[in-house]
Amino acid sequence: MKLLSVVLPAYNEEKMIEKAGIVIGQILEEQKIPYEIVFVDDGSKDGTWSEIERTAQKDPHIAGVHFSRNFGKESAMLAGLANTKGDCCVVMDCDLQHPPETLVEMYRLWEQGYEVVEGVKHSRGKESLAHKASAGMFYKLISKAVGIDMSRASDFKLLDRKAVDALLDMPERNAFFRALSAWIGYKTTSVEFDVREREEGESKWSTKSLIRYAITNIVSFSSAPMQFVTGAGVFVFFLAVILGIQTLIHYFTGNAVEGFTTVILLLLLIGSILMISLGIIGYYISKIYEEVKGRPRYLISRKIDSEI
Repeated sequence: MKLLSVVLPAYNEEKMIEKAGIVIGQILEEQKIPYEIVFVDDGSKDGTWSEIERTAQKDPHIAGVHFSRNFGKESAMLAGLANTKGDCCVVMDCDLQHPPETLVEMYRLWEQGYEVVEGVKHSRGKESLAHKASAGMFYKLISKAVGIDMSRASDFKLLDRKAVDALLDMPERNAFFRALSAWIGYKTTSVEFDVREREEGESKWSTKSLIRYAITNIVSFSSAPMQFVTGAGVFVFFLAVILGIQTLIHYFTGNAVEGFTTVILLLLLIGSILMISLGIIGYYISKIYEEVKGRPRYLISRKIDSEI
């Protein structure tokens, strides 16, 4: 049988490293699926890397990658994929909210010839009302912006080696893994899963971080926000035409007024649209600047190879 590589990005997950390795390993060994598990420490501030080292000493299936600092989950996933040996690779969360049992179903579908197996959420598990609302708004925004239905999408997916190579060959620094893995195509299917509750620790995703994540990924994958600038310009133009006609009618009928309030409101409206538009353009320019500099997506300070 061919080797399955499981990539687990980890940020401050010291309590879950050993358990994740044991649980995933037991499931795959029971099914006689050859495997390796690649933990990627995304510049954690706790003892995550020490736990990875300790677990790797006891289990030859464990590999580890340690970043020089925190580069973000997208970089951690790509670094994990770049340091795998498998014929197919699965990316999943280290906190086991992605059910490890689904790995077997994904692998069997890959054996049937599918090259990308998407994990789609059947339910999101227990979340606070505020977190559900912010997550729902995030997925609606990003789905409209990138033109792909992201409402149930997740980072939990299996990729054939050719799909992994296609992703890694893309030169952009600001990569959006969920959208890019759908964009590359290949023979695709999906499996549903229920998001589980975290067994240890707390979610690293706050409403603020979700908004920041949405903005970064929308800009990196889509030019939709730039269309807002055009739309705002068209709106102001039609508003100006309407107000111009109204002003001329009042002038020729002898009912012209000073219109101080109208002028102030127009100035505030136009000024705010201009500032928002400049902010959007400036954000795109900053991302272009980052791409032009060509800095690496991540820097690896330490590495452990599996013995598989």
